[in-house]
Amino acid sequence: MAAAIVAVVGVFALVARRRRTIDAPTQASYEAPTQLDRADFPAATFPHAARPWLLAAFTSASCHTCADTVAKARAAETPMVGFAEIEYTAHRDLHQRYSIDAVPTLVLADADGVVHAGFLGRVTATDLWAAIAEAREPGSRPTGGCEHHD
Repeated sequence: MAAAIVAVVGVFALVARRRRTIDAPTQASYEAPTQLDRADFPAATFPHAARPWLLAAFTSASCHTCADTVAKARAAETPMVGFAEIEYTAHRDLHQRYSIDAVPTLVLADADGVVHAGFLGRVTATDLWAAIAEAREPGSRPTGGCEHHD
């Protein structure tokens, strides 16, 4: 009788093992904000943020790629396009408010705070300038070939 019970349990264990599926590893899904509250970027803290367009760079002091992104964004500043660096230790509240899970995260927002372009990680100067041009003047980005989708 004991041998029969062991055999039945063994068969059930074998069937259960074959039916068990292994879940795929959890995949991180990082997203750039789609809307900013421009009041979160006061002139006292972010002197150039009051311009009609805002490049907001969410960064961290320990991020090596962030310095490159900040340099490119600063170079894109104009009288119409302002820049604000939101470094994690200095502005942790803004990182939490906008659910920033990865840095650098760079967004281009209009005067109403609507984000027209977002970049996660490294960004090329060409892609950044093209996104600014397209946001400011829709249809200015050349079509055909490879396109950057925001």
